[in-house]
Amino acid sequence: MADAQDTAATNVTKTSDVYRTLTSLPERFNDPTVLKGYQEKAPHPIYQTSSSVYGGAAPCVHTMPNQYHGRVNKFTAQLAAAGNYTYSGLNTEMDKNVV
Repeated sequence: MADAQDTAATNVTKTSDVYRTLTSLPERFNDPTVLKGYQEKAPHPIYQTSSSVYGGAAPCVHTMPNQYHGRVNKFTAQLAAAGNYTYSGLNTEMDKNVV
């Protein structure tokens, strides 16, 4: 039983087998079988849209991206280190009575 699963896992066609990809391509883009949760149950026919049909199809090697350029979070790290903005001016508005 374990041999059948190992054989099935090694026979997976990856994006890098079909297309020229970058060497730094993450595994989630190189192996379409990693992505789960596509069309688990049939949608109700009244509420089914064309976008749900398109989004319900599991990805294959032809629809997976063959490049990945991650972003550097230098701005976010600097913003987190500085903290949130706090207003330190004079409040001239009258307090509202809650009663």
